Amino acid sequence: MANTVELIKAPISDEMKLFEQKFYESMKSNVPLLDKVTRFIVTTKGKQMRPMFVFLCAKLVGNVNEKTFRGASMIELIHTATLVHDDVVDESFKRRNFFSINALWKNKIAVLVGDYLLSKSVLLSTDNRDFDLLAVIARTIREMSEGELLQLEKARKLDITEDVYYEIIRQKTATLIAACCEVGVLSNGVDEATAKKMQQFGTYTGMAFQIKDDLFDYQTSNIIGKPVGIDIKEQKMTLPLIYTLKNANPENYKKYFATIKRYNNDSKKVRELVEFVKSSGGMDYAITVMKDYQQKALDILAEFPDNEAKKAMKLMLDYVIARKL
Repeated sequence: MANTVELIKAPISDEMKLFEQKFYESMKSNVPLLDKVTRFIVTTKGKQMRPMFVFLCAKLVGNVNEKTFRGASMIELIHTATLVHDDVVDESFKRRNFFSINALWKNKIAVLVGDYLLSKSVLLSTDNRDFDLLAVIARTIREMSEGELLQLEKARKLDITEDVYYEIIRQKTATLIAACCEVGVLSNGVDEATAKKMQQFGTYTGMAFQIKDDLFDYQTSNIIGKPVGIDIKEQKMTLPLIYTLKNANPENYKKYFATIKRYNNDSKKVRELVEFVKSSGGMDYAITVMKDYQQKALDILAEFPDNEAKKAMKLMLDYVIARKL
């Protein structure tokens, strides 16, 4: 898998190295405390999949230029801000095996740092008059917030249908990947139809990515260090579970719905529900849907001329559904 990531990065390796420096520059401030926090953010970064999408999409239709770098920084600023805010909302003290911002500097500072990063993403576009990118960024922030609130509202009642689930993951996860792809091609001045097409490509890819994440909850061999059944314990209604409950007989529905609602901290009952999801075809169904989204993304990619970026993007789509973490 590590090799796959290197192969994906191959056509954009120089850009990725340069991006690190530009991203750090984009976060700079005159406040020493802020600089200390942003330095910590840069040193604890993840795989940086989102900038990879921006650069690959730019190279799919043209070249990486200064506007592409700004677009990638804007996306990464939003992504980082939402992670910082999410850790506060979820009261989470760890992020990628490091302490989270709120664990080290408390909630008040974490919220303000998140706000600062969001404002920097907007300023980066307005200072450079990238108003087409600003429109994408503003829509993305709105949709991600709506997705989070929709999930919170539905989680209280546990009445998430399949359609609602798709809408939540589209807004929460897929919309940011869609923005990466749209920003990447817009930085090369493409027409509206091409920008929309790449936005759609990113949406399908993001949907597949999130369904893959949800499947980890049912895999005993998952390497991500996430205990099996953690989503059930947190009362998260994901696709394998939604499908299983929808197709369960009344007796099983009642029994397993009670596990989610009242006995979600009973490890034995949670394990039993995990096994029921597996034996009822919940995982198989989710895998089918995930592969369907992958195929829809591949179909859009097929409309573009062959080049190194396109090859890497196909690899990226394989990686999204084959990854172990």
